[in-house]
Order: sequence, then structure tokens, then C-alpha cells
Amino acid sequence: MARTPKPRRWSKAVTEHSDAMDLEDGVFKRGPAAIARSVKRSAERSNRRKAPPFRSAMSMLTFYENRAGKGLSPARRRALEQAKDELRRLYGKPTGKPAAKPARRSTRKPARKPAARRAR
Repeated sequence: MARTPKPRRWSKAVTEHSDAMDLEDGVFKRGPAAIARSVKRSAERSNRRKAPPFRSAMSMLTFYENRAGKGLSPARRRALEQAKDELRRLYGKPTGKPAAKPARRSTRKPARKPAARRAR
């Protein structure tokens, strides 16, 4: 009988051996504000990052969210989205929520009315 191969944990290897920044233990088990502060602190202290601190911190949050995949509960997913917004606020960046768009006016010309027919 053939043994099924053990699943590879590529994301674990990425966090351990790549130039990803070092995170505090249990950071993603906290609330949104604490997650954002911790990731910001780690990004600013890390010598293993290639991008600016904000970009590294946001990438790490996105990486964790994607790595968790379908196993991430809706509540934890919401917490991560709130952490991203809090991180943007900490760095003075615009939030990810799109602004309300003003009503669009049509640029099309109104259809011409048919000319009245003459009686023959």
C-alpha cells in the first residue's frame, strides 16, 4: 500500500527562512488594535525586511489571512480587516474603504423625438 505524502507547509518555511520580518508569539490571537500595533512594531524593528515598514506590515497581515484560508473564522477575518484599517490609521494612510461616489450624470444626448408626419 502506498503512503500518502505528508502535506508540505510552504508558508512555515517562508516565515522561518525568508526575509520576512520576525513577529511576536501569539500576535494574531489578539484584538485588531493590538495586532496592528504589534505588526507595526515588528516591521520597524526588523532587519529582515526588504520593503518599507508599512508595506512589510500590511504584507504580513495579508500573508497570514491568505495562509489561514478557509479555516479562518468570519470573526477572525473581520478582526484582520480591522487590523489592516488600524495599521493604515497608525501610518497615516487612507483607509481601504472606498469613499461614497457622487451621483453620475449621463453624458448621452437625449433621444430625438420623431418628427410629426404630414397627412397626405
